[in-house]
Amino acid sequence: QVHLVESGGGLVQAGGSLRLSCAASGSIFRINTMGWYRQAPGKQRELVATITTSGSTNYADSVKGRFTISRDNAKNTVSLQMNSLKPEDTAVYYCYAETVELRPPRVLEVWGQGTLVTVSS
Repeated sequence: QVHLVESGGGLVQAGGSLRLSCAASGSIFRINTMGWYRQAPGKQRELVATITTSGSTNYADSVKGRFTISRDNAKNTVSLQMNSLKPEDTAVYYCYAETVELRPPRVLEVWGQGTLVTVSS
């Protein structure tokens, strides 16, 4: 079973930066797309950024130019560099991975427990 653990969340002032990291562990055969989602209080969970195994990225319009997603396939990690943070970026950020298992053969979505990012004015 694959588990995801996030780190790097915390409190930062507007205009500051944070770097979130996520490490996958367990019985891993293959990890396809990885990404980050976030959920603010009273709002639905939304896409922040995704990255494929080949490095193709996708960003929400609200974070383009400010956030950068990257991954290390050898280490099974994905990171999110967040610059020029705004109060509206405040949310719980969740790591996501699409994983492939062989026994039984199946594709699963795996989620981390979430890490809180708070951006003050």
